[in-house]
Amino acid sequence: MAHFELPSLRISAFITHLMAQKPVFAPHRKGRQSVAFALTEDPEAVVLDYARSLGSVKKYFLPPRDELLNFNLKNGEYRAGVAEPVDSIFLGVHSYDVAAVHRLDYNFSEGNPERNYLTRRQGAVFVGVSFRPDRWHFSGSVSIEPHDPAGCDLFLVQAEDGYILEVLTPVGEQLLQGFDLSEHSGPPQLQARFDQHIYVPQTRLGAVMSASYDNPVWEETAARCVGCGTCNLVCPTCYCFEVEDEVDVTATEGKRVRHWDGCLLREFSQVAGGEVFRASLADRHRHRVFRKFKYLSEESGLPWCVGCGRCTAYCTAGISIVEIVNRLVGDFEQNYPG
Repeated sequence: MAHFELPSLRISAFITHLMAQKPVFAPHRKGRQSVAFALTEDPEAVVLDYARSLGSVKKYFLPPRDELLNFNLKNGEYRAGVAEPVDSIFLGVHSYDVAAVHRLDYNFSEGNPERNYLTRRQGAVFVGVSFRPDRWHFSGSVSIEPHDPAGCDLFLVQAEDGYILEVLTPVGEQLLQGFDLSEHSGPPQLQARFDQHIYVPQTRLGAVMSASYDNPVWEETAARCVGCGTCNLVCPTCYCFEVEDEVDVTATEGKRVRHWDGCLLREFSQVAGGEVFRASLADRHRHRVFRKFKYLSEESGLPWCVGCGRCTAYCTAGISIVEIVNRLVGDFEQNYPG
């Protein structure tokens, strides 16, 4: 693994070099305080030192609204929607968001592979960047460190003046061809401290969740929740969706559309006849937490929460998934000591 020095004065030149090879999606300022990923047109507008983006890069592979097919009811014809490879460079992605993409890869590859998502994933290149944990990050509790380069082709680690650039794959090595950099001796050093922690490893969380189905924390959390579903929409590993047929005013043509949905919304579990399988907010909160730390984890061995902190940072009621899980852990250890 090669390491190079990328001084602050050469960051714009580096981004320009990347833009000459593929479209570059990178974090940009959105308003006074927020950051969002967008297509880069001006290298000077890219923000590499940020806490978290409003949404993750999953929107490029799993768009909020996706046309699956269009149809004609008069002649019975239909045509599948077209998904194109994104084939771009994603610059400045934090380690937890890269990990989230690879969890989505698992979701859409296992069983019946999902064509649209997997098509869009083709050609995507990741240039990660380290981050300084704020009060909401807890990715260290799910084994994702701020300087974890897993899944990246290149990785930027913050240094005193700029970044140390790690080359991780042949694709990353090819990206650097023609861009002269000085070598850096030894791996980069980065100290990171998290303010939030989940206090047991993932290997024990399965047992904790199994014993917590009737824990009072679900009702207590529901009493504070407004049921807006923001936690689902900002989560980089949530992938649930609704599928609807939209017919035009002539009732002859239409399209089938997939759009994001979330388990915190009451209508998510509503079926024909108006029956709602998770009518209470308490049931929906339990389902959300179990989806992150039990159901998929028991199958894959990994938590489906990557510790980005978005669900807490953007929750209108200030509900913390870390506090919920630690409450379950504490109650479990009290009821099942040793």
